[in-house]
Amino acid sequence: MVVAELNRLGVPVMRLDPADIPGKAKLSADYAHGDFDGHLSVHGHVLSMGGLRSVWVRRPGEPAAHAPEPSAWLTAETKQALYGMLYSASTAWMNHPGNAEQARHKPWQLRLAHYSDFAVPPTIFTTAPRLAQQFAETYRDVVVKSASGPPPDDPEAALPTTLIGPDADFSTVAAGPALLQRYVPKRADIRLTCVGERQFAARKRSAPGQVDGRYGETGHPWEAVPVPDRIAKSALEYLSLSGLAYAAFDFAEDEEGVWWFLECNQGGQFGFVELETQQPIAEAVALWLSWRRTDRRVPTPPWLPGDRG
Repeated sequence: MVVAELNRLGVPVMRLDPADIPGKAKLSADYAHGDFDGHLSVHGHVLSMGGLRSVWVRRPGEPAAHAPEPSAWLTAETKQALYGMLYSASTAWMNHPGNAEQARHKPWQLRLAHYSDFAVPPTIFTTAPRLAQQFAETYRDVVVKSASGPPPDDPEAALPTTLIGPDADFSTVAAGPALLQRYVPKRADIRLTCVGERQFAARKRSAPGQVDGRYGETGHPWEAVPVPDRIAKSALEYLSLSGLAYAAFDFAEDEEGVWWFLECNQGGQFGFVELETQQPIAEAVALWLSWRRTDRRVPTPPWLPGDRG
């Protein structure tokens, strides 16, 4: 969808799968005489780092995964060469891999959500069964969910967010970190997609008693809704602190209309929202990528208040 928009705008695009280096794709980086130049080549299409305007990172393959003789060492060497060269080019990232990696961690997301003034349900990560039980006794209805998503095994596993009570058996919490959160009785799921400073909110009414909006049909479509001023301000603050240019926020809307922060996916899908709501998200991404920036500084890592000495 984004490539189609870039083509419509007349913006040249190179599509690269890091898994194809070495092999189908080639790279060369030259550091000499106090200067830098680099090139990527895919199917005869050559790109100079000096002409690289922006990079959109969309589920890249593992470097060297398609090599004739792949290995962990070859992946590490290829990652050094490819990303080191791309980082050397003062270009815009959506999203910078360093910032994106940090943004994947749910405990960090919750702390950042506090700094950004979102409403955040009480949450605990723990390997202590006693503390897990105390949390459940305090809040009565809680949900348990995965912090990292389903395990990358075959066959694929589904791990829906599950409602539990204080009478649950918490002994197995000792086997691995558990994420427990106060249950938010919701009337709708909210997806807020942020592309730079542009924001697109979509709302889907929940079925009675529904806990996890990813599973089960509600009979209601996604609909475009306005972004409340308070949420818009908090989302911009979150992106600024995290160093993200793109983010997909998930909220639970309660009966009083409060949007409770659940998570922020730095690479969340938007196609299903655009198809149902007709919001021009792909166009917004393409416009952000095609924008010619005058500030060509290499991005710095994100920081939080109190991190600086």
